[in-house]
Amino acid sequence: MDDKELFGCGCEDEDCDCNYDEFDDEFGCGCGCGDHEEEIMTITLEDGTEVDCAIIAIFPVEDKDYIALLPLDGNEEEGEVFLYEFKEHEDGVELLSIESDRVYESVTQAFDEILEEADLEELFDEDEYED
Repeated sequence: MDDKELFGCGCEDEDCDCNYDEFDDEFGCGCGCGDHEEEIMTITLEDGTEVDCAIIAIFPVEDKDYIALLPLDGNEEEGEVFLYEFKEHEDGVELLSIESDRVYESVTQAFDEILEEADLEELFDEDEYED
């Protein structure tokens, strides 16, 4: 899975190889392929607080889909990520809390593997530019 599949570059062209990094505000992709705004979802926490979150990834674990959300509350550097079961319906999406510790551990492990894979691919991409 490449960064574009994981984070989405926002390109409307599926064949675009711009490698745009939506988390690097300093540089645009320059490919002219479309809008690169990150996808934002507003969620309501158990205490009623609404939080805007960037969608990091939607990924499968044991025949269910899960979503990783980065809260955009000014403390993004702390690295807090919300993980939920993700269900898509005709009238929208549904986020369900992960109740089981075993399932939560599986989801956390799968998400960590996705991040490690993205970091490795980014490292290899940087090596290409050093030559």
